[in-house]
Amino acid sequence: MTLVIGLTGGIATGKSTVTKMMKRLGVPVIDADQIARQVVEPGRSAYQAVIKQFGEDILLENGQINRPKLGSIVFADKEKREQLNQIVHPAVRQEMLQLRDQYIERGVKSVVLDIPLLFESKLTNMVDKVIVVYVPKQLQLKRLINRDQFTEPEALQRIDAQLPIIEKAKQADAVIDNRYTKENTFLQLKYILQQWQAI
Repeated sequence: MTLVIGLTGGIATGKSTVTKMMKRLGVPVIDADQIARQVVEPGRSAYQAVIKQFGEDILLENGQINRPKLGSIVFADKEKREQLNQIVHPAVRQEMLQLRDQYIERGVKSVVLDIPLLFESKLTNMVDKVIVVYVPKQLQLKRLINRDQFTEPEALQRIDAQLPIIEKAKQADAVIDNRYTKENTFLQLKYILQQWQAI
């Protein structure tokens, strides 16, 4: 029996760090963000739908979607964000489920679905257990400003577009507190996976 683990958190809470650690422990990871980038590549049906919805102004010279430009549009307007999600999410979900089922068929011990909007998109039915990577909102804000050179309002706009991290933590089967050292985070992760017999 393969244990399907949902990994989520908030923007800049350190989910990517935990994903790398999962891979180091030999757990396969299916990354929703990576798939979301692939489904809007030129030639894919979601790509056409995004251009139809948002116009050709969002394209780079090489025909790729200008992600920062599209991001600034959708994070400033909830309705536009919904429109984008309605195009991208079904395509991502379909691809993730196919990959998940391939791993289950191979009989791996566990597989991780790394989904930033796991709760917001009501996708908990795709997984058996949920791990939330947590840091307090103030630290999240500080890390996001440092990482992406956002102004405080821009960073808050992105944080507030997601369910508050404290709410996510309440709904999780396990929480990794990512305020401390990487070693500490790794030990928390390893302990959870051993408890669940996932490694």
